[in-house]
Amino acid sequence: MQVDFSFDVMCPWAYQTSLWIREIRERHDVQVNWRLFSLEEINLVAGKKHPWERPISFGWTPLRVAAWLRRIDMDLCDAWYAAAGRALHIEGRLPHQADVAAELLAEIGAPPQAWDEALADLTTHDDVRADHDEAVTRWGGFGVPMLVFPWGRAVYGPVVAPAPTGADADALWDLTVAYAKVPYLYEVKTPKTDADLAHIGRTFDPYLSNRTWNTVQNPAR
Repeated sequence: MQVDFSFDVMCPWAYQTSLWIREIRERHDVQVNWRLFSLEEINLVAGKKHPWERPISFGWTPLRVAAWLRRIDMDLCDAWYAAAGRALHIEGRLPHQADVAAELLAEIGAPPQAWDEALADLTTHDDVRADHDEAVTRWGGFGVPMLVFPWGRAVYGPVVAPAPTGADADALWDLTVAYAKVPYLYEVKTPKTDADLAHIGRTFDPYLSNRTWNTVQNPAR
């Protein structure tokens, strides 16, 4: 099975789900096509610059690097997201900064010019915008993670932290596939208690402690 997975490196929820889908990929012979989505753009405050109008953006710039690497090999895009996501959400390092990005790109064996060329090539803006716009206009996307299944159904989520492993990962996969096969099913959601919020805060502490931006979330359609 091929599954499109829309991500923004900035999103801690998408990162956890990406850990889960990578395990599912190995356990269930699933091919993951990484797609790009901008939280900065979808949550843009009126009067602010679009992310492509800034020299460096927290999420947009790492997505441009992902786009450049994806042109070479989807596996390089995969490795970049894994490394950049780990840096931000586990280690509290900021992958939109050139020195951090250089270390991560070297770690995954990317071409040494990847950062400079991705930022110099203005068509990487076009790649990110094309993925983002398709997610919004075709699938009604409003955030990440978002999966699109081959029978033409998009699912926001699953939203889970930490990422389940083993039999729990398999159970969540079966549940997600089953959900995606039910026509006109739009939402199944668990309310968050105070204990849940405390758990989420602990899980996301490296990200929350080191980010230099505010979280903005628009409601789903």
